[in-house]
Amino acid sequence: MGTVVLMEVIEGKILLVRSKKVMLDRDLALLYGVETRTLNQAVRRNITRFPEDFMFQLSKEEMENWKSQIVISDKERMGLRKRPYVFTENGVAMLSSVLNSERAIEVNIQIMRTFTKLREILSTHKELAHKLSQLENKIERHDGEIKAIFNAIRQLMAPPPDTNKRKIGFNRDKEG
Repeated sequence: MGTVVLMEVIEGKILLVRSKKVMLDRDLALLYGVETRTLNQAVRRNITRFPEDFMFQLSKEEMENWKSQIVISDKERMGLRKRPYVFTENGVAMLSSVLNSERAIEVNIQIMRTFTKLREILSTHKELAHKLSQLENKIERHDGEIKAIFNAIRQLMAPPPDTNKRKIGFNRDKEG
């Protein structure tokens, strides 16, 4: 009997901290079906597998910012006595080697697929943004060219300037 975790659920648990996509220890523990304490104990027993670019603890400021974003009204009820640890994509991948349950393996696969999907979406957005920028530059260049054409047409349509020069040719006096 397989464990299916929806990508949307996982996506909702991925945060951006220190310009890195991370997941909280408590969210990972919930997905893996273990207590946060159990997950963190397994990590501590294998701490050499988790350098700082794989896992780090939120600073007080980061924790306050996170709490204000999710509007926690009862800190004790949320079980936030300690600052949570967060795991980068590499850290989540490493968790599969320290949590050896069938559920952990299945959930890890889904999390890795979600990170990959998010990376692909981000890449697509960057490509679209670049193409849009190129199109805008072309339009701006064409805008200038079109304005120049309209100015030339207006000059051609404008009556010639009045110069008050004496006309050449036979003039008939009105006194005649």
